[in-house]
Amino acid sequence: MCRGSRLPSVRNMTDTKNAVITGASRGLGLALARGLTADGWSLVIDARDPAALRSAAAGLAGTGRVIPVPGDVTDPAHRAALRGAAQDLGGPDLLINNAGTLGASPLPAMASYPIAELREAFEVNVLAPLALTQELLPALRRRGGAVLSVTSDAAAGPYAGWGGYGAAKAALEQASNVLAAEENVVRVWWVDPGDLRTRMHQQAFPGEDISGRPLPETVVPAFLRLITERLPSGRYRAAELMPSEVSR
Repeated sequence: MCRGSRLPSVRNMTDTKNAVITGASRGLGLALARGLTADGWSLVIDARDPAALRSAAAGLAGTGRVIPVPGDVTDPAHRAALRGAAQDLGGPDLLINNAGTLGASPLPAMASYPIAELREAFEVNVLAPLALTQELLPALRRRGGAVLSVTSDAAAGPYAGWGGYGAAKAALEQASNVLAAEENVVRVWWVDPGDLRTRMHQQAFPGEDISGRPLPETVVPAFLRLITERLPSGRYRAAELMPSEVSR
């Protein structure tokens, strides 16, 4: 459920142009980076593969700056580097917690889920985005910014095999829910993009054809609407946010 107008609109997000996006070398993260740079934003982007990140950054077209910072979001030193890069742009107006991991693949039942891989799933999908949010929150408060975390319908429904990933995303959602209740200036959103044609989704279905699923670029207008209209804090589904002229 989305919150009402309790949060003041400190600053129009169309006038704020610096974003940090994790996991931006491919998939939804890269699609969002393309959408924001095309809209005039400057970005700090990260990914674990330096070559892939450099290639992604080189392909982004727009009037703003793009600072690629390779590294692992679970590393405190890397999170500090992301904060420093955002400050070099003038401070963050938006943090998009997109980096994540599926966990064990092929998807195991909870009864036999490897605990070490479950621990890693929580580290990447919950603790790292929360830690990065804490790192950037002081600047986000000053600029009336927003935190957007990518979630999944697996956080809300019992899908066989998706227990590890779903449990981690459910924890991320509740952390976001509480943060939204605590923050009076910063918008806090968690968004389910729907099933998309990404490498992570292919890992969930090894050997299967997922070409019928939509590309990540198709949901970017939904995210841009959320950001530019600065909608109330809460949980959203991309399908419900699609502008009418795009969804028809």
